[in-house]
Amino acid sequence: MTLIYVMDPMCSWCYAFQPQLKEVMNRLRPGINMVCYMGGLAPDSDQPMPKEMQQAIAQTWHSIEQRTGAQFNYEFWDKCQPRRSTYPACRAVISAEQLTTGSGMKMTEAIQQAYYQQAKNPSDLPVLADLAETIGLDREQFIQQMASEKTAQTLFEDLSFCQQSGIQGFPFLGVQTDNGFDVISTGYCDQKSLLQRCTDLNLI
Repeated sequence: MTLIYVMDPMCSWCYAFQPQLKEVMNRLRPGINMVCYMGGLAPDSDQPMPKEMQQAIAQTWHSIEQRTGAQFNYEFWDKCQPRRSTYPACRAVISAEQLTTGSGMKMTEAIQQAYYQQAKNPSDLPVLADLAETIGLDREQFIQQMASEKTAQTLFEDLSFCQQSGIQGFPFLGVQTDNGFDVISTGYCDQKSLLQRCTDLNLI
């Protein structure tokens, strides 16, 4: 059985969902693998994020805090120059996994911590390179991997997989079957409900 997880490292709902996902991963039955795909919320852009969008996203953070208890550092909006660009963070997760198996999820968590708690901008390559070093990767190798055709192709394949599978909302968690997916969660799900669904599907 294969567990399919679709996310974007700069998706605020994915950030709130991360503790629940880790709990599931810790309880998975032997022999069940998880494959992570990048959903890619926003393509590369050097344009500053419009103020209206900044305000809308900040309001989403407030809503997520109220529903889930996840904490956000609102200094981000004053300290950084926000851009609507999550593809660099997606490539960072892909690059980390390509360099060292298992580092993709470590990079995801590092990006989420930097973005949502430390008010750093993971749309910026220097920030991502710093984070790569914190999880034990070589900085120059990581930068080269970020710019490689292999990483670009993998992101394209991930986005194509999501489009062909009809997956639009993140986070998405499901089990791959011969007929498609058994959906566990489309969007945020609390831990109790998530664990019950995984138990019903004999995953844990």
